[in-house]
Amino acid sequence: MNGTQHMKLTEQELEHIASVTLQHYDQSAEDFWQGTRAHDVSQNIAALLQHIEGEPPHTILDFGCGPGRDLEVFTELGHIAIGLEGAAQFSAMARDHSGCEVWQQDFLKLNLPQHHFDGVFANAALFHVPGQELPRVLRELHATLKPGGVLFSSNPRGRNDEGWNRGRYGAYHDLETWRRYLTAAGFNELTHYYRPEGLPLEQQPWLASVWRKPG
Repeated sequence: MNGTQHMKLTEQELEHIASVTLQHYDQSAEDFWQGTRAHDVSQNIAALLQHIEGEPPHTILDFGCGPGRDLEVFTELGHIAIGLEGAAQFSAMARDHSGCEVWQQDFLKLNLPQHHFDGVFANAALFHVPGQELPRVLRELHATLKPGGVLFSSNPRGRNDEGWNRGRYGAYHDLETWRRYLTAAGFNELTHYYRPEGLPLEQQPWLASVWRKPG
């Protein structure tokens, strides 16, 4: 991965980051689908749903829904799921595979309804947001949740470095830094854990966490 990002990114650099990362996913969309369609993230889905208050069905935003694997699961569980995806190929695949509404939006140029969702499921998505833009994006996700709504996130963890990694831009935070970002955006922490389950910490590259917007 190419180094830690200290200099402030310009608008042009941010657009380059988004376009190149999305192009990477568009070009490898079918391989990505075949490689991830059988991934078991039931632990993550359960972590979101168990913390949402009120009677189901819940309205869920699958943020960075990819080809639609988890949209299908939320729908099968009886919830109202809407996908949000930046890559055009993934957006089309998600609509086809899930039958759900999918919004094609760049993570850095979101247009979300206010106080609309009971839950936001951001599985392997938010790490693509450069650190300097993350506070704004988290505030936008906070705003789209209903009071008392829940945000789930799972990201590859790191030592607070960011840069290019195999054609995609990523920011890799540790728990303490991630907490600072989420708390500053107005969320209260509910729980966190590392994945995959049942392995020593050094073999758990994913940091999962659940947060509530105060009601």
